[in-house]
Amino acid sequence: MKKRTTASLFAGALLLAACTGEGDANQTDNAEAAGDNGQDEVNADDEAKSITVTHELGETEVPVNPESVVVFDFGVLDTMDVLGEEPIALPQGNVPSYLSDYESDAYENAGTLFEPDFEAIYAMEPDLILIGGRTAEAYDELSEIAPTVMMGVDQENYIESFEDQVTLLGDIFAKEDEAASALADVQEQLEELQQTDFDGNGLMVMTSEGSLSAYGPGSRFGLLHNEFEIAPADEGIDDASHGQNVSFEYVLETNPDVLFVLDRGSVVGGEEEDSADEVLNNDIINQTQASENDSIVYLNTEYWYISAGGLTSVSGMIEEVQNAVE
Repeated sequence: MKKRTTASLFAGALLLAACTGEGDANQTDNAEAAGDNGQDEVNADDEAKSITVTHELGETEVPVNPESVVVFDFGVLDTMDVLGEEPIALPQGNVPSYLSDYESDAYENAGTLFEPDFEAIYAMEPDLILIGGRTAEAYDELSEIAPTVMMGVDQENYIESFEDQVTLLGDIFAKEDEAASALADVQEQLEELQQTDFDGNGLMVMTSEGSLSAYGPGSRFGLLHNEFEIAPADEGIDDASHGQNVSFEYVLETNPDVLFVLDRGSVVGGEEEDSADEVLNNDIINQTQASENDSIVYLNTEYWYISAGGLTSVSGMIEEVQNAVE
């Protein structure tokens, strides 16, 4: 077994050349892989039966092209779905609607994102378990059942870490070409967005139980500004992961050209919770420039909040912002 390191996805052609070339079987390719999942290295060669992945929670030897995989991250499930790979089990609560096929009886219920069903998973005898941040506390116990890898994107370096994650999944499932092709499509979308002639600014807010939180360049949704290149309406927003609590008056004072809205209640709230458009339909918000210009944009919360870092979700996020600023 040899070492190689995941490279930036948008340098995918170089990575593929390194992975599939006919060079010395002991050749080592090294590139920095960023991501808040701590994934630093992937060790493998073309004929290896396993690769060694260094991630935030440890180092794990992973079988190449595993037959039975349990997934605890919907962004990972999203990418697996695009690559034509299916898990045997997943948490079947709060599955994004565009992945609803995985709620069927054809797949086992693995518990919840925060509380895996260890007994059921043990009985499945999986080859591999892929988890995200919401399942991190269960890592040690899951690792006793099967090789377990911590996945996820780095909110401060979203696109590069997204690239690394998709590349890694392409390596694990022997779908390098498919992963590189899908990433090239996303890169084309991103470049088109970045070249859009939009001189305005934007503000991202999330509604939850009637309250508002705002998110800036240093937050979990900072890619709106950092990589999608939408100028922030307020550069001084607290960079806390869960956002900065704000009032309707704050939104009016900030007065963004485009108000981007995530409706947390639509994916985790109860039926009695007011929708985001009901929360924001008031005399204060209606005075904003965004409202007057019909530029309050209700984003797909599943893409941004539930299944972050998937090929479908990232592509959809870019498309939503593109449509908002054209």
